[in-house]
Amino acid sequence: MYKLCGIAAKYLEGEHDFSAFKASGTSSKTSVRTIYKAEVKKSKERIYIELTGNGFLYNMVRIIAGTLLEVGEGKKNPEDIKTIIKSKDRKQAGKTLPAHGLCLVKVEYETE
Repeated sequence: MYKLCGIAAKYLEGEHDFSAFKASGTSSKTSVRTIYKAEVKKSKERIYIELTGNGFLYNMVRIIAGTLLEVGEGKKNPEDIKTIIKSKDRKQAGKTLPAHGLCLVKVEYETE
């Protein structure tokens, strides 16, 4: 299960318009974000999704997690991530998972 999720996560890496992965009512000027690293790891009975990027839209991580869950459940194929991104259609992505278990590990700011 989690191996397919890991394959799917790699399609998230790079600069994309993540409109399909944002909640309605998001007020950001642009939905373009860069994901530098997207990994799915397993440790004992837990599965971890690690995302590193230059910014995230409202509920973006929770929607990505819901979409990766659907891949793991066999409801979507890993390659579907590319189609979902291109569609820019929120209805194509998975459900928004609850916030419990979501952990912000680190925030870095670039200074000039």
